[in-house]
Amino acid sequence: MSTSTTKQGTGSSGAPWGGRKGLLLGAIVLATALVTIGVVALLLNIFQHKQEAKQTSFAVTQLDDTVVDPAVWGRNFPLQYDMYLKTSDQSRTKFGGSEALPQTPSQADPRSVVAGSKLEKDPRLVQMWAGYAFSKDYREKRGHAYMLIDQRDTKRVQDFKQPGTCLNCHASMVKVYKDLGNGDMNAGFDKINHMTYAEATKLVDHPVACIDCHDPKTMQLRISRPAFMNGIKALKASQGIQNYDVNKQATTAEMRTFVCAQCHVEYYFKGKEKTLTFPWAKGVNLDDEFAYYQEQGFTDWEHKITGAPMLKAQHPEFEMWNQGVHAKAGVSCADCHMPYTAVGAQKVSDHQVRSPMLNVNRSCQVCHHASEDEMKARVDTIQTRVQKTRDSAFDALTQLIADIDASRKAGVAQDRIEAAQSWHRKASFYIDYVVSENSTGFHAPEESIRYLQEATDAVRKGQLALVGKEKIDPTAVNAFQMWKAKKAADAAAAANPAATATTPTPVANLTDAATPTPSH
Repeated sequence: MSTSTTKQGTGSSGAPWGGRKGLLLGAIVLATALVTIGVVALLLNIFQHKQEAKQTSFAVTQLDDTVVDPAVWGRNFPLQYDMYLKTSDQSRTKFGGSEALPQTPSQADPRSVVAGSKLEKDPRLVQMWAGYAFSKDYREKRGHAYMLIDQRDTKRVQDFKQPGTCLNCHASMVKVYKDLGNGDMNAGFDKINHMTYAEATKLVDHPVACIDCHDPKTMQLRISRPAFMNGIKALKASQGIQNYDVNKQATTAEMRTFVCAQCHVEYYFKGKEKTLTFPWAKGVNLDDEFAYYQEQGFTDWEHKITGAPMLKAQHPEFEMWNQGVHAKAGVSCADCHMPYTAVGAQKVSDHQVRSPMLNVNRSCQVCHHASEDEMKARVDTIQTRVQKTRDSAFDALTQLIADIDASRKAGVAQDRIEAAQSWHRKASFYIDYVVSENSTGFHAPEESIRYLQEATDAVRKGQLALVGKEKIDPTAVNAFQMWKAKKAADAAAAANPAATATTPTPVANLTDAATPTPSH
């Protein structure tokens, strides 16, 4: 009998189905295990990085307001400290920065490397500041690492008597203010204002560093300069906000600008006490600050060529930024000059503090979705336009200086001379404001060009005044009265020094005009 047998569970190759299923099941189990291990490893890695990101400091040493040396802070914050050390790098952009120039050290100036002289590059600056210390020494800016040594060794300090107030923006001052004031920073600030620079500089060892911007216990940004506290309080009062306390009321975003504005501002030394004062009682626009000085009757120095009572602009980056589109958009100083960068899992603010043009990828392209070359080209266009407008205004100013000088020598009527001097005062200050603001107009291009146009118009009015077709700047009347009163008092003192020593003079009633402001 023939029998037909069917093979159960075999394929065409004859392999048992049970064996294939076992292999398939094993592969699935293995794959699942590998995926599970991978997911677990990924989750662990993410968790570890999150923990790493939370660990923003290492409590190696105890910090408080007595620890000034940034190297000690660097033990707890090595990433930030390494970046801070790079502020010693010298790099140029097209319109700014400081190439390293070798120099033979001397007893007067021990530096072996300095920045280029702006006076040599543009002699018109010497004319603009004739008779003032800036006409003797004015160099390209260097990084924060040099801010103390470059101040100590400039001819503006070496050859001219300066007040201790100058150190406010060039040294770590928190401990000094507290020590001098027995814990009261305002009292210590006042004592520094009364010292000479030679006396005060002996009390400091470091340029502005960690302690000046950060609370050592919380690392939160803070304002440590009484001058800014008073200045921003006056500004807020002009806006209807009374008794403003910046360290309590400012937002985190605002503090990322305010800590910079402790120094990068227009200022003057008020009265005989040389109290560092920000002229913000009317606002932070140049027009507001000029109006403030006119009302106060303040004068920095008398121009050596024209005899006009002059104003010297400082470095009003904060004020100019306030007029620009970035401020309106809520972009802070730190967003561009200290942009965030990733170091491992940590998000760190770049403490190298440099031009955004040296760090376009992190400074500009976070918001602007254009190529690096395109971003640089946009900035170059803006700065070139401002620079050309500045040159036109500057040429006009030098001509006005020459015209006033010639008119004085020719015996032109004094009222015409004073009218021309009043317009010289305005034109020079408006040009100086753009010259001394370190963005070559980028912070507020439209306003920068407007200021330069205002200056050119003031030059025109000054020249018209010399021929009797324009009167004195009406806003300058008070300033000129105080200036002439001071000159009369000085002349009386020189003629009769014995009487001056025992008899008060009318100058005692003057405010800022009583003593010209020294220069940094």
